[in-house]
Amino acid sequence: QGFAPDLSPDGKKLALVARGELWATEARDGGDAVRLSRTSTLERQARWLRGGRDGDREIVYVAWSAEGGRVMVHEVVTNQSRALTTSGDASLPTPSRDGRRIAYLRDGNALHVVNADGTGDRRLASGTFARAPFDGGRVIAWSPDNQWVAYLTRGERGFTNAWVVPAAGGEARPVSFLGSSNSSALEWTPDGRALLFLTNQRTEAARLVRVDLVPQPPAFREDRFRELFTPAARDSAGTRIVFEGLRERARILTPGIEVGNLALTPDGKTLVLVSDGGGQPTLYAWPLDETARETAPPRPLTSTSGNKSVIGFSPDSREVWYLDGGRVAIVPLAGGASRAVAVTAALDVDFESDKLVAFEQAWATQRDQFYDPTMHGADWNAVRARFEPVVRQARSPDEFRRLLSLMVGELNASHSGASGPPAVSPAPTGRLGLRFDRAAWERDGVLQVEEVVRLGPAAVAGIAVGERITAVDERPLARTDNLDSVLANTVDRKVMLTVQGGTGPGGERRVALRPVASGSYKQLLYQQWVEERRTYVARISNGRLGYVHMLDMGEESLNKLYLDLDTENVSREGVVIDMRNNNGGFVNAYALDVFARRPYMSMTTRGAVTAPARTQLGQRALEKPTVLVTNQHTLSDGEDFTQGYRVLGLGKVVGEPTAGWIIYTSNIQLVDGTSLRVPFIRVDDHEGKNMERVPRPVDVPVTRPVGEHYRGVDSQLDAAVRVLLEQLRPSR
Repeated sequence: QGFAPDLSPDGKKLALVARGELWATEARDGGDAVRLSRTSTLERQARWLRGGRDGDREIVYVAWSAEGGRVMVHEVVTNQSRALTTSGDASLPTPSRDGRRIAYLRDGNALHVVNADGTGDRRLASGTFARAPFDGGRVIAWSPDNQWVAYLTRGERGFTNAWVVPAAGGEARPVSFLGSSNSSALEWTPDGRALLFLTNQRTEAARLVRVDLVPQPPAFREDRFRELFTPAARDSAGTRIVFEGLRERARILTPGIEVGNLALTPDGKTLVLVSDGGGQPTLYAWPLDETARETAPPRPLTSTSGNKSVIGFSPDSREVWYLDGGRVAIVPLAGGASRAVAVTAALDVDFESDKLVAFEQAWATQRDQFYDPTMHGADWNAVRARFEPVVRQARSPDEFRRLLSLMVGELNASHSGASGPPAVSPAPTGRLGLRFDRAAWERDGVLQVEEVVRLGPAAVAGIAVGERITAVDERPLARTDNLDSVLANTVDRKVMLTVQGGTGPGGERRVALRPVASGSYKQLLYQQWVEERRTYVARISNGRLGYVHMLDMGEESLNKLYLDLDTENVSREGVVIDMRNNNGGFVNAYALDVFARRPYMSMTTRGAVTAPARTQLGQRALEKPTVLVTNQHTLSDGEDFTQGYRVLGLGKVVGEPTAGWIIYTSNIQLVDGTSLRVPFIRVDDHEGKNMERVPRPVDVPVTRPVGEHYRGVDSQLDAAVRVLLEQLRPSR
């Protein structure tokens, strides 16, 4: 539900939210969780009121409805709740360390603080924060003396930095000045002297930043032994911030691993880092003291493969509570085996009430987060009034989700809709990498090979066009058999095919092969399609032009682009860039860089070839003329690439205008498990015009006639090659 469970300061209890209700359980042994709420609101973002007036007995949370979110406090022993706020849409309640005040965000654009008894609610600062109430992340941190509140907010050019403001009110001031769009995991060190957080651009690994709030004297290894016998010094004057020179006191800490999240132990001595480098999420312990770090690199604490997040520490900082693939576990900070904490909760799901809460959640999420405040001209209140009585009549989750999709359809926006959890897949069908002659099947009931997919299982086994498949694993194939059913559950298993005919010696033979899954088969078909296009371009250009295609705008496709710009392609006079059927992603800027970079000098190692300087210095750059091909199935970030290609003047665009699906969305999980796509970022062109529902134009329009594929013709590539060759010097 967007937030991990929270460990109480005494290390004995866990607070959590499940199915929109508040629960608590014993932290060490788990067991049956106790349900604390039974409301029509959606409970979110539970946090223990640390150091509260009654000890670790109270939980701060948000009770949300379509009318907004309220900060609440629940007293566990008496099982009573009280509201701390009554107006605005509250989110991310963060208790002070003494439990007397709670900082929170109101309406996604203001930082407020309220006393734990509900009095003294006041605005501290304005900014661009995480949208309430569904986004998570630690963006607020209290100083150890509870006199300051630090927070992360976006400013100039969307750069996210840390700011501080007095909790009693006063001027908010920045304490970091970094040029990164994303920041998270804000921590204030227990000695009050520094802030820690992560910063990065979208496709970069996060960097761990430490901002020293006061000038730090040098640390000496020689003093570490003496400090073992000296009580930790406490700053009786409270937290102090020297704003002069702050810009120079931000440092990048380099643990040597990719950091995805961080948490600081209560004693302030150890950073617990979450790293997913190499696809293996792992917790690491790393000393915060820089002299200790010289001889202590990050030390792994876990070895399992589940996604991980820290949810708390024991009061003595010796143990770490964390989520491992959604399950609670504990591991000693000094090292050793971890153990699971089994938490169970019994809940009768009421479809009739759940669907109404999910409906309100879906409607309000679009109201608050849809990128266009005018809702594309739709009267969103009227839409709610029209759909609510129909939703009340829905009799199944699938019917409810179809209605949600219809409601969202009133916005007439791309990338939108509602879907349920993935359906249970039937037994996977093994794919042979063969296509059969339809006429032969309909006429004679035989599976005669018409095409062997390049590099597929059948191609590797040596099956040829014209041969017939007559049996699978010694079972003869009858005309009534369904080959998919026969090949069920054969993925990556040895299968024997009986093959007859072909151009070789007559008779029958048996061929062993290993069928692949549908996903792998689709990839083989795609690779074959690309190779056919590459060969086609080389042939019709008389070997002068190369060819690359991008299936989508994800990291894997970007890496494939780097590989495809190989020796053969860069040796051509120009390259055809094919973006047809590209279904989007997020790497358009990086792909554009490869084609936009221009040569400016070369470098020659004695006795070796002369090479472009960019290549020698490690930067990807084609530095050749190009032409771009698009069609109506070029979507989303593929259209962003097209926009950049045209505005930067990289070459002509040939084919069909793109789809006009140009918007950024996120997935929101509703209380019943429904996934809702929410467009929340507007994309404008270089003239400031909204690109959503506006296809990117072409310079040379070409529509492929129906059926030309069967004649081995691609008129869009023909035109692209003609345009690029006209731009190049005549062939010698």
